[in-house]
Amino acid sequence: MTDIPTVPTGLAGSVSLTVTADDTAVALRSGDVPVLATPRIVALAEEAAVAALSGQLDPEVTSVGVHIELDHLRPTQVGGTVTAAATRDAVDGRKLDFTVVVLEGDVEVARGAHRRVVAARDAFTGGA
Repeated sequence: MTDIPTVPTGLAGSVSLTVTADDTAVALRSGDVPVLATPRIVALAEEAAVAALSGQLDPEVTSVGVHIELDHLRPTQVGGTVTAAATRDAVDGRKLDFTVVVLEGDVEVARGAHRRVVAARDAFTGGA
């Protein structure tokens, strides 16, 4: 593997989602109400962290999600739009730690922490 990249703290990325029926707890089988599912918020948190890392890693390496801690604070209805923002907040070798906040307008929907680890890309692709 190439050298561990220097990924600065404060690096941020964000993604937005307008909630559809496919994003609900009912659709993802994580509950029985038609609101934004917690697993979908987890995916958004990871997506925001990946967006923060865009262009920061050598092509020979990637980052993989290894931990997430999330508080889902309020429901979001179908048709609502949420934005997940991830900010790099710690440096520890190959570990990339992010603080994540998910907002619907000015209202906090979820918050938490996400860790990614830098790994050799070919470990996942079989060298392809």
